[in-house]
Amino acid sequence: MRILITGGSGFIGRALCEHLGGQNHDLVTLGRGLDSDFQWTPATGLLDSKAHQNIEAVVHLAGENVGKSRWTAAKKKRILDSREKGTRLLCEAMANAEVPPKVLLSASAVGFYGSQGDVVLDETSPAGSDFLATVCQRWEAACQPAIDAGIRVVQLRFGVVLSPEGGALREMRLPFSLGLGGRIGSGAQWMSWIALPDVIRVIEHALNDKNFSGPMNVAVGAVSNADFTQALGQALRRPTWFPLPEFLARLVFGEKADAMLLASTRAEPKKLRASGFEFQHADLPKALAAMF
Repeated sequence: MRILITGGSGFIGRALCEHLGGQNHDLVTLGRGLDSDFQWTPATGLLDSKAHQNIEAVVHLAGENVGKSRWTAAKKKRILDSREKGTRLLCEAMANAEVPPKVLLSASAVGFYGSQGDVVLDETSPAGSDFLATVCQRWEAACQPAIDAGIRVVQLRFGVVLSPEGGALREMRLPFSLGLGGRIGSGAQWMSWIALPDVIRVIEHALNDKNFSGPMNVAVGAVSNADFTQALGQALRRPTWFPLPEFLARLVFGEKADAMLLASTRAEPKKLRASGFEFQHADLPKALAAMF
């Protein structure tokens, strides 16, 4: 297929481009930098009109980095605008194309559900009400122009994507390697996770399976923060004796602490399992051991 990819410079996007390119797909990248095939500026509504010509599929991964830096008012606006405005701009362009693509895979996150304790969450579960949940709801709603145009749209609700190449695991590697890692808060909060190689397989699966549409949880399942901490310490052969108390997490990270470190989101990949998809990295200790 001829596939348009946004966010191709991110750690998921890089791995996806490498994999799909190896499958002889014709890849076209859309980004803000000159290293992309076509340029766009979502904040101002600019998008190269040639970008979506003769495209059969779109994988939309672009968005402001949520985990980087404290959430000031300006940062939160960039997080929301980059997702809502960028997605709507892309979807409107796709809808107005002379020959619209057949499928759009648009990133979202299990943050859609907010923090819901021990409740098991599938794709039919209600949305949360915190900042990240609101962002995800508006992010997914911005796909409506593509849906109205008859394009098959899948909203990929990613859990925490594990890879030493980027994301949360790269940030955690140094303190844990120094023996300074530990559980966060009580450690009882649930963390929905998936290894990067399985993410790439899920994306390829969703591109090819015409039965997929709507939101889809992209996670193996969930583990407690305490169990994740223990597994990461074992993978790095380091002790995990330094817990991060809730009050200190909030002092250091502000609002982001409650949304990303202390939130409990127990997402279940109901749609993926029903389709017969099998994860290759479903055991967390083995998955982490293979990464280090």
